[in-house]
Amino acid sequence: MTHKIEARSVTGGQRRIGRPRGATAASKIYTDLRTELLSLQRRPGEAISEAEIALSYGVSRTPVREAILKLSDEGLLEIFPQSGIIVSRIPMAALPEAIIIRKALEETTARLAAERATASQILVLRAILERQREAEAARDSGAFHQADEVFHGTIAEIAGHPGIWKLIQQVKVHVDRYRRLTLPQIGRITQVIAEHEAILAAIEARDGSGAGIAMDRHLEGLLGSITATQSLNPEFFDEPG
Repeated sequence: MTHKIEARSVTGGQRRIGRPRGATAASKIYTDLRTELLSLQRRPGEAISEAEIALSYGVSRTPVREAILKLSDEGLLEIFPQSGIIVSRIPMAALPEAIIIRKALEETTARLAAERATASQILVLRAILERQREAEAARDSGAFHQADEVFHGTIAEIAGHPGIWKLIQQVKVHVDRYRRLTLPQIGRITQVIAEHEAILAAIEARDGSGAGIAMDRHLEGLLGSITATQSLNPEFFDEPG
């Protein structure tokens, strides 16, 4: 099964609906651009035009520049004075540490979720898993990724620590882009669903230790796939040195 990552560029010919203003405009542009960057709709190495974005939103360049500076601070964009703005490549050196941090935090949320989950919360997780199966059947990697995010975020909520998921979202910026490249690999989505099922089964069994181990194994796979994914998509990655 092959799941394609759809590319989409925002140009002056594609006018956004509505016209945000002031701080609202900067926030809206930041959120939209960040989504496009994390989903690889805007690809590493691609040029970004302030003028085109401003025209598409019907605003001045000021809120666009504010959004771009914020995304640059997150490492998603690179600004080169006198030459332009490009989407940053995925830093190979940063991936292992980010994944290790995520593993440590999510092992804890999975364990606590197993201790605290109610019957209705388990049903919510099962419904999210079903959405992932539907996305797999539809070959919709975007919908699959969105459901994946909800699955992990919901586990943190059930654990009683939604702030942990917010912290993880900050840490895993580059991991998200890397993960989107793993989804089209044959069998990858089927494997993720099976791993999620193991996590959910442990939570449902009130097995905190088992849930933590299942989560750790699930995220460990990201570490093992870095080199292979980079070799398949070398133009998307920035190696040290």
